[in-house]
Amino acid sequence: MHNPFTRTAPAATTTDRPAGHGRRRRATPIIAGGLALGVLGAGAAVAADAHKTVRLDVDGKVREVSTWSGSVESVLAENNIVLDERDIVAPSEAAPVFDGADVIVRYAREVVVSDGEETMEVWTTAVDASEVLDTMAARGDDVHLVASRSSERPEIGVRLPQGEPVNVFVDGAVRTVPAGFSDVHEVVAAAGVELGELDRVSVKHLAGDGSELTEAGGEGVVTVDIDRVEVVEKTSKKKLDFESVTKKDDTRYDDLPVVVKREGKKGVRTIVREVVLVDGEKESSEVISDEVTREPVDEVKVRGTKERPAPEPVKTTPKKSTKSKKSSGSDDAPKDQGKAPSSGVWAKLAQCESGGRPSVVSSNGLYHGLYQFSVATWKSVGGSGLPSQASAAEQLKRAKILQARSGWGQWPHCSSKLGLR
Repeated sequence: MHNPFTRTAPAATTTDRPAGHGRRRRATPIIAGGLALGVLGAGAAVAADAHKTVRLDVDGKVREVSTWSGSVESVLAENNIVLDERDIVAPSEAAPVFDGADVIVRYAREVVVSDGEETMEVWTTAVDASEVLDTMAARGDDVHLVASRSSERPEIGVRLPQGEPVNVFVDGAVRTVPAGFSDVHEVVAAAGVELGELDRVSVKHLAGDGSELTEAGGEGVVTVDIDRVEVVEKTSKKKLDFESVTKKDDTRYDDLPVVVKREGKKGVRTIVREVVLVDGEKESSEVISDEVTREPVDEVKVRGTKERPAPEPVKTTPKKSTKSKKSSGSDDAPKDQGKAPSSGVWAKLAQCESGGRPSVVSSNGLYHGLYQFSVATWKSVGGSGLPSQASAAEQLKRAKILQARSGWGQWPHCSSKLGLR
């Protein structure tokens, strides 16, 4: 049996065929040409040169012609039929003809088929879309015909089957067009469908409700399937983190906490994608623009590098033994504890916490001295006895140890008030 399909690279269609050769009726499959050849042999030598009537079938359009020709080639020439290398004729051009013989011509056409993933161009001598699909299905190929949208009218390269209605599946519904239309664009128009510029048109065998056939090669209805295609742009934004930069400041004491001089701001990256929607579902997405539309602003921190001078030693003068006044109920304070720091952050903190008094004890008896240590905290930084009985210098020393270990948060109210955190 002749295979009516040949896969090819794109090729031009011949231009030397008669302008009006018909393609309006479903024809006998090409195997019929081979059967006609078998009948021809017996009478060929009897009347090769006699007048005879021959049935000429060109792509399913059959007409009787009278001829004195003795060969198929001569009959074709008399009827202005010129064959390309891909076209077929049965019997062969060299075969003789006799009265009542059948001469079958099938022109090759280039069609585009797809299996849903790969699209290919093939040449076929099938006369209509149904025969193309049937033949491909018989070979185990589950494909459909893809219509060209290069012109205003969708074309598939072969006609639709004659004498039977054609379904149009579009927008989720089936519309049935009665028999009598041979071209895809005629069927689409008869169904009242307006095609969008990007809509895709294909011809396939589907079930009567427009669903895919459950079995490959199963009986189906020739259906013009229309996919609505829309291309939209979708924009998304992504925040970009900022960097944190720490700068040194030689005018700021190194025992002060690092402070934020400039708040950081996140940047924005804008991505634009071109999205292809087929019947409302996303088919593909491609990035067409990706740029930073707002640069991030770095956070700037400042760390002091200036060394704070050591506090001056406290000079003490022996005093007569007298019982000092109690401070907030404490009678165990030393006679002379020295003075609190007179300047700088520690002086300000002492003034805020205790009024600058080394021996002060809180009214509840829990917090002692310049920096209002609890006894437990005092001991945790190496102190002994009660903080309120230690010298101002000792209290300052232990306070610095505590700050280095735990930060200014140990004095939450006053450190916040002084802008230390």
